[in-house]
Amino acid sequence: LVLELNQIIIPTYGTVPDQQNLHTPEWADFDDKPDSLFFSDGHRRIDFVLVYEDESKKMTHKRSDRKKQKRKRQVYESNLINNGLQLEATKSVLDEKLVFVKVHAPWEVLCTYAEVMHIKLPLQPNDLKTRDSAFNWFSRLFRVDENIIKPEQEFFTAPFQKELLSNFYIQDKDTFFNPATRSRIVHFILSRVEYATKNNVKKFGINKLLDTGIYKAAFPLHDSSFSHMSTDPNCPSERYLLYREWAHPKNIFKLQPLDFIRKYYGEKIGIYFAWLGFYTNMLIVAAVVGVGCFLYGCLTRDNCTWSQEVCDPYIGGNIIMCPQCDKVCTYWNLTITCESSKKLCIFDSFGTLVFAVFMGIWVTLFLEFWKRRQAELEYEWDTVEYLEQEEQVRPEYEARCTHVVKNEITQQEEHVPYTACGKCIRMTFCTSAVFFWILLIIASVIGIIVYRLSVFLVFSATLSQHISGTEAIRKYLTPQTATSVTASLISFIVIMVLNIIYEKVAILITDFELPRTQTEYENSLTTKMFLFQFVNYYSSCFYIAFFKGKFVGHPGNPVYWLGKYRNEECDPGGCLLELTTQLAIIVGGKAIWNNIQEVLLPWVKNLIGRYCAAARSEKVVPRWEQDYHLQPIGKLGLFYEYLEMVIQFGFVTLFVASFPLAPLLALINNMLEIRLDAWKLTTQFRRMVPQKAQDIGAWQPILQGIAILAVVTNAMIIAFTSDMIPRLVYYWSFSVPPYGSHSSHTMKGYINSTLSVFNVSDFKNVSKPFSPWLGNQTTCRQVYRDLRYPPGHQHQYEHNIYYWHVIAAKLAFIIVMEHVIYFVKFIISYAIPDVSQKTKSKVKREKYLTQKLLHENDLKVVKNTMGKIADKIIKGVDSTFRPKAE
Repeated sequence: LVLELNQIIIPTYGTVPDQQNLHTPEWADFDDKPDSLFFSDGHRRIDFVLVYEDESKKMTHKRSDRKKQKRKRQVYESNLINNGLQLEATKSVLDEKLVFVKVHAPWEVLCTYAEVMHIKLPLQPNDLKTRDSAFNWFSRLFRVDENIIKPEQEFFTAPFQKELLSNFYIQDKDTFFNPATRSRIVHFILSRVEYATKNNVKKFGINKLLDTGIYKAAFPLHDSSFSHMSTDPNCPSERYLLYREWAHPKNIFKLQPLDFIRKYYGEKIGIYFAWLGFYTNMLIVAAVVGVGCFLYGCLTRDNCTWSQEVCDPYIGGNIIMCPQCDKVCTYWNLTITCESSKKLCIFDSFGTLVFAVFMGIWVTLFLEFWKRRQAELEYEWDTVEYLEQEEQVRPEYEARCTHVVKNEITQQEEHVPYTACGKCIRMTFCTSAVFFWILLIIASVIGIIVYRLSVFLVFSATLSQHISGTEAIRKYLTPQTATSVTASLISFIVIMVLNIIYEKVAILITDFELPRTQTEYENSLTTKMFLFQFVNYYSSCFYIAFFKGKFVGHPGNPVYWLGKYRNEECDPGGCLLELTTQLAIIVGGKAIWNNIQEVLLPWVKNLIGRYCAAARSEKVVPRWEQDYHLQPIGKLGLFYEYLEMVIQFGFVTLFVASFPLAPLLALINNMLEIRLDAWKLTTQFRRMVPQKAQDIGAWQPILQGIAILAVVTNAMIIAFTSDMIPRLVYYWSFSVPPYGSHSSHTMKGYINSTLSVFNVSDFKNVSKPFSPWLGNQTTCRQVYRDLRYPPGHQHQYEHNIYYWHVIAAKLAFIIVMEHVIYFVKFIISYAIPDVSQKTKSKVKREKYLTQKLLHENDLKVVKNTMGKIADKIIKGVDSTFRPKAE
């Protein structure tokens, strides 16, 4: 339908061979009004700005190339004028090479393309009564002052039609199309006007001209400076108000003016900040519960019996542990791990279990309530039926439409870029490429694991590990700790480097795939990038949580990695503390790195640009030239902002059982993130082309997938990574007869009962330590709780009954926890409708009005017309059969 409308309404023009036939922009000098948003006549509004470097003053290209570039630009500008746009060119004030072409769309052009693009415009003010919420008095404390930013008036809207212009709510033609809509329409035209024809293939679109350097920039204007209001009385200075009431750090605890953000930047940016703000508000509840669980762990740390036994010189001090690597490692004392066991008591407590269950329910509440909020925004921002009506085909897709196929529904021929076989080949290639690069990421993770295995030998040989002694280094810098911290840092660096590589790979694969619309393009790219990032960020955490220390054998018969490196073992307290360390380094490092990359780099670039122009600072610079020296937003816009937050959401939910403070850190980061992103958009970047967006796109199913996976991962962390289940089994079954010797349930004796005994004489020559055995003891203990029969038993070194009880309890725990949480999630999903009754009423009212105003009025016109024709016919019949007067 869009293609047909384009062919009917939007004429296309080829390369004009005669120079005299080309239309050129008007030329005007700068009028020394730095805040003006209009042409030199002061009436025609600037809807877009194109910037190019005068070809006659370029020195970087050959003369023939410069001539070709100039010809393409002239043809392009001529075709823009032929399409109804008005252009005015002005030379730069600061750089004599630059020329700014200002673009204005007249009323007729706006009306024509608004109909082509199915843009929804106001019919009449919303007449539905709204009831104030009981919490309005509280939320009003955190809202922006309505005297500064006035609430937007609500309208019932409908897709624009020129024939029914009188039915739309038009008070002033100059304000009927707001600046954001005007910029959208002009960008739509700029993306589809051609500039050359080569081998019967039309070349068109501002994006290609920007890529080839014919134009240096193309952007809509900010309406004022962010630091002060505009001197032009016709300018509302919305950018200044956004900076003052939204982006400024003083507003960190205030709610965002979402309607105002949407009005200035468009729905796509508005929906991102709405989602980020909603996510941040929901994190408050999770952070409060997480801090409560953390404090519970801190308060009960001193009552942690098993940690007391590790630190007791008469219990842990008498337990000699077996070497953790072959030959170079020596025997060591259990009390070395005293400090880590105390820290572990904070995170490995009953509060962690409660918090993991709570987060499984919290994530469902977050997603369900967000669906309701998103449905409200879809209606309020006129994006309910956007995908079906408004979204246009990507110019890159249109340019490749060379194959003709018959549409099965319409039975008419249409052009597509590839046949069914070609599409299948493309999809196969793209899928294979994605899996190939994911395998490369896994290979890098294996490299980190090999590093951990090999460097542990070095640290074990270097760091002092004598059984006797009180050196502080023994307490805080064990070989396990040194290996864990350095491996986490290297893993973080590798992750950041791979991100840069895989970003380019994902874009190349998606470009080759050639999606039809921009939404399909972004959804496809989102899926690929998230798969890459998921494996890149989370693989090391999954390794520590579910693989490290799980397949190690026993001292007399260890398991080797790649036939050379002995598998890593966990600390006697388990790998939970190491997982917490890994999460803290990656989450903290990622937040710092992203802020440097997103905020500091644009600020430094703009600072250098202003410094270079300092010598010419006495000149009055127009608004379009000030905006040109800001940073471009990039083709993918908010894609990386979403990606950053969704990765954070994964860390907060997938591994929260090991780190209950994760929601608090995420909350603090997001409160800063909202203001930093707002500051960046309003002060450091050019104004983005306003775009429509119905929802958060492919991120929604990704969040739902993470929510489902989070229940499984947290249940498995508590079961297999945490030491909670073995402690509970010991407390309820093995501390009392028939297995234990205590008269009542207790945790006393837990450490001595769970560390398996090994006879040092059973060491093989390959793994026998170099250092001599100290003392009269002939046995050592396994560092991990493998729960095996002692030497001398008829089933020595085989798993004992305690082990199988623990395995059964772990599996039962996982099944029960998953089913309980999934059942609660199902009940919540069923009980909370995706669309509120208030929103449903508004949608029905709008459809009724659209039917009444647009369609019934047409029927009345037809009825009246047909009635007049019928009257004429009847009069004609009467005159025919009436007898002639004699």
